[in-house]
Amino acid sequence: MGTNLRISSSSLLQLRPSFCFSHSLSPSKLILSKSKRLRLVENRLVIKNAYEFDENRSLNGFPVKPSKVFMQEAIGAEYGEGFETFRLDGPLKVDVDYLNDRLQEGFLKRIRYAMKPDEAYGLIFSWDNVVADTRALKLNAWKQLALEEGKEIPEEGDAQRLMLYAGADHVLHKILCWETVESEVDRLKSRLSQIYYDNLPQLTKPMDGLEEWLDAVSTARIPCAVVSSLDRRNMVDSLERLGLKKYFQAIVSEEDGMESIAHRFLSAAMKLDRKPSKCVVFEDDPRSITAAHNCTMMAVALIGSHPAYDLVQADLAVGSFNELSVINLRRLFANKGSTFMDRQKQNIEKTPPKRKLTVDTIF
Repeated sequence: MGTNLRISSSSLLQLRPSFCFSHSLSPSKLILSKSKRLRLVENRLVIKNAYEFDENRSLNGFPVKPSKVFMQEAIGAEYGEGFETFRLDGPLKVDVDYLNDRLQEGFLKRIRYAMKPDEAYGLIFSWDNVVADTRALKLNAWKQLALEEGKEIPEEGDAQRLMLYAGADHVLHKILCWETVESEVDRLKSRLSQIYYDNLPQLTKPMDGLEEWLDAVSTARIPCAVVSSLDRRNMVDSLERLGLKKYFQAIVSEEDGMESIAHRFLSAAMKLDRKPSKCVVFEDDPRSITAAHNCTMMAVALIGSHPAYDLVQADLAVGSFNELSVINLRRLFANKGSTFMDRQKQNIEKTPPKRKLTVDTIF
């Protein structure tokens, strides 16, 4: 360049994000004043501090607000209601009947499913205690939080069991009875979620028999989805660490914004492109089984977190995935027709009156 421009590399780095220079600018306009450089440095520090988390917030990209991991979600879809999604032409309300009607198979799909009926199904797996056993992880998070706060955790088995399934607010006020003001509750829940996320890499083994079962349904070309209250980044990382990501065609995570358990199941059915009435949910919680039935889905219960007598409403209950085969899925739908489980009016056949015999006489 003919002009004597002297611009340091640091100045270029400072100027590059803001705007580009044209050749018509004079050298005097390219030299930043000391006050402007200080202002740029202050702005950088503000941005840097915005992405550094303190001890009460999350770390390495984990959520900074209390997540739904320790929240007892609503069952949902008690009357078949769904959720609202958005399209280019405006909001769209999606409910159970809408999905069962709009996700009907086309002509070619009906021919394919007639030859390969297993492909018509969709399998939905819950993350907690179905894909991976998270009970110890959650209990350890509560214990570590109590240790940091100088509190104690009850040793009774019933109390610890309630801590695994109740919401964090209920646990703090009713089970642990910690004398905390409302302003401290959010801080404790945020710290609890952070501890859980920090310890999440400790999960390196899926549930017993799950990988073999997923391999079997993958061979049968049955699509699978996993639903969780984790954020998507941690959900994907956890599945990759367990070696299961290749088996799931859809993931429903915290970013999907579902407000209830049933809404998560409906969202999974949409992502799998399967009618809810053709989906099978694998769960360990009685409330989630109810949510599956509210969505007209079949439910397979995994005994372990809850005893078998708490899971009697499930369509099938198993001790582990080793007890399952693809034929079990066919049997779940064997008796299900278009009017299966619909309320029917009982027809009481009355005994027909006896016929009177008459003799015709011709005179």
